[in-house]
Amino acid sequence: MHEITCPHCHKAFQVDEAGYAAIVKQVRDTEFSAELHVRLEEAAREREMAIQLAEVNAAQAQEGKISELREQLAELKAAKENARTEQELAIANALAELKQESADLRAKLESAQLQKELAEKTMKEQHESDLRAKDELIAQYKDLKARLSTKMVGESLELHCASQFNQLRATGFASAYFEKDNDAKLGSKGDYIFRDFDEDGLEYISIMFEMKNEQDETSSKKKNEDFFKELDKDRNEKGCEYAVLVSMLEMDSELYGQGIVDVSHRYPKMYVIRPQFFIPMITLLRNAAQKSIEVQAELHRIQEENLDITNFEAELSGFQDSFGKYYNKQSEKVESAIDEIDKAIKNLEKVKSELAISGKNLGWALREAENLSIKKLTKNSPTLKERFKRGSSALGLTEGEVNEVKATGKSRKLSEKLGLTDLGDEE
Repeated sequence: MHEITCPHCHKAFQVDEAGYAAIVKQVRDTEFSAELHVRLEEAAREREMAIQLAEVNAAQAQEGKISELREQLAELKAAKENARTEQELAIANALAELKQESADLRAKLESAQLQKELAEKTMKEQHESDLRAKDELIAQYKDLKARLSTKMVGESLELHCASQFNQLRATGFASAYFEKDNDAKLGSKGDYIFRDFDEDGLEYISIMFEMKNEQDETSSKKKNEDFFKELDKDRNEKGCEYAVLVSMLEMDSELYGQGIVDVSHRYPKMYVIRPQFFIPMITLLRNAAQKSIEVQAELHRIQEENLDITNFEAELSGFQDSFGKYYNKQSEKVESAIDEIDKAIKNLEKVKSELAISGKNLGWALREAENLSIKKLTKNSPTLKERFKRGSSALGLTEGEVNEVKATGKSRKLSEKLGLTDLGDEE
């Protein structure tokens, strides 16, 4: 049970749980309904204000978006034009540099060609000089033949050649290698190997020598060509450029009696010589190789320059590809933005067209109002015509105003006096 005091008579009375709950619910429902009504009214006012504010903001946002899109369009067009200009400038600069380098390379190639031709001419002259010297030696050969043959009987041909070389090693072959070939692990070996090197220690000539003496028991009744195949095999296995057979065989042969015989038609870079041409042969081959070093170095340098130009062209091509991909990607974005702007512009143009139509209608109305005259007003009104005729002097019209009426049928003063401003519907 709950005890409740009446607020009017101040008398206390008791109610059970159900009655108390009913009283509390009644009070709460009344307060809730009142508060709900107030809240609904406030929400309605706030919603109306929000709608109005949203409309204003939407209009402002629409105008701002159009302005922003126009600015973006201008920026994108400028960026696109700048990118195209930069690409054209970069390509023009690269092509100019490439043309300059190509011109330099062409000049260097021409210079190298001239040097090569000069070297070939010098080599040819040297070869002709060597041939003349050879002819002189051949003329002396018959006189030396008996003495040399006697000397070869007492010593081996290998030792004779080695002795000749060692006599000149310190003065003429300071950087050269000349030693017996003792490596027989591949099944065979030559007699001597000659190698020479440039200032950088790079080998530029190598010769495999094989010596055959007519007095040697192993070579008795043999011919020079019997040793060509084995000598070529030894040259290849030992990595030598030339193969030279120093031979005392076939002493009565007219061919080999010349002293130096080129047999490269049988085996590449192979020669057969008599012992007296041992040192001249080394000198001849070495001098020819030395003269080719400069040409080879120049050709190598030109190849390196060609490689640099090729790398430059590859880098330029890669730059163009990368730039093209970037340009295409940006162009797609620009085109997309331009499409959006075009859509906005079309909407604006539609509004502009509608406004233009309204303007034309207003212009037509204005022209109709301007064309309103006394003649048109009195066209179908004889009374007004007669009044105008009889009353021009009475109305106080000046001569100029009467002439104006005669010329144009219009007079502002006459219209005001006649009260024609309200007769627009009479026609």
